[in-house]
Amino acid sequence: MAYMNQEKKANISALLKPILKKYNVKATLSVRNHSTICLNVKSGSIDFFADRVSTREFQDRYIDVNSYHYRNHFCGVAKAFLIEAFAALKGANWYDRTDAQIDYFDTAYYTDVNIGSWKKPYEVV
Repeated sequence: MAYMNQEKKANISALLKPILKKYNVKATLSVRNHSTICLNVKSGSIDFFADRVSTREFQDRYIDVNSYHYRNHFCGVAKAFLIEAFAALKGANWYDRTDAQIDYFDTAYYTDVNIGSWKKPYEVV
């Protein structure tokens, strides 16, 4: 059963701080519904909108990053940052024994990364 608490969040935060500093990115970390760790990227030197690999038009206010396909949706520095960020979010205690074919869902917790928000867009500094 997916479960996230403040203690796990503190451990993940310690792993994320050097990555955020390395890429000059400001972000917050939160727990949603006791099952999901959320990284909300507010501003930074990475232009996530320019590093998207997509033929579809998106609005340039915010991005809800797909945690399963982000390697295919981004390139360059944005992809490098997201690879490191998701590795830190999953940490050492994350597991996923999900088998959708038999309707069995067992994971340590879910991860969510948002670039900006609908109220306040991401700022490239």
